[in-house]
Amino acid sequence: MLDPRCGDYCLTEEERLRFETDGFFIVEDVLPDTMVDQLAQVADRVDQEHRDERGLGPYDRVNVLDFIGKDEGFLTLLDWYKTFPKVFGILGWHIQLYHTHLVVTPPSEEGLTLEHDGLGVGFHQDTGRLNLDFETHPRPRVSIKVAYFLSDTSEEGRGNFYVVPGSHLADDFPGEDRKSVPEEAVPVLAPKGSAVFFDRRLWHSATKNYWDEPRRVLFYGYSYRWLRPRDEVSVDHYLDRCNPIQKQLLGASKSAFTYTSPKDDDVPLRDWIRENLGEEAVVA
Repeated sequence: MLDPRCGDYCLTEEERLRFETDGFFIVEDVLPDTMVDQLAQVADRVDQEHRDERGLGPYDRVNVLDFIGKDEGFLTLLDWYKTFPKVFGILGWHIQLYHTHLVVTPPSEEGLTLEHDGLGVGFHQDTGRLNLDFETHPRPRVSIKVAYFLSDTSEEGRGNFYVVPGSHLADDFPGEDRKSVPEEAVPVLAPKGSAVFFDRRLWHSATKNYWDEPRRVLFYGYSYRWLRPRDEVSVDHYLDRCNPIQKQLLGASKSAFTYTSPKDDDVPLRDWIRENLGEEAVVA
């Protein structure tokens, strides 16, 4: 089951308030240096394989979907004790991993500068058609992401994640041009080994990297179990050694019906929360 240390890293009221107000928050030092280094090596291997398969050059930004199945080291972060309690603290127990992607932003070509060549933004909300098909305002949250930073982006110009705080409650982009930076936007200054939790509705953008090291980020997307996965989630080779909660997160279920009407053994996370955090922590 879950690491017993999970109970020490539950969502705090300050984090909850920041998430509800700003649509994101940062937690530093969630990964030890040795783990960051190991994951960075694996990420570099996956990145290079992806480049070779697609004929991409050394300066191309890479976005590898469904990286979770490419190395067991990535599986460790599925229910990492310093971050996963905050995930179910926001979404509750009826959740799954529905999407993973690895983003590597290499240093820009020599001679390019932030002052002359700009950030290269493209602001967007996540999850595609969900932002058009829902009729409510604001649109429902449905999913969140945890971004693990394997590179130091604690200073600007390092491929920083840019966000518009509070924009998760705005259906329309709070600016005139999604290729320019709104006045309210801020860079997320995330140190190596930190995690950024953000609402899928938050208007955000990647940027160019003018540092001398690649910017590497692992994105884990969690949603309610009834949402179809956003990529393949090719993890069958892991399931025989996963515990019941990990199997829930990886999409295991007795039938399609239980994704919307789960029985107790479909959602063992609920019992873990009840037994370890108390009945009051179980929402609905």
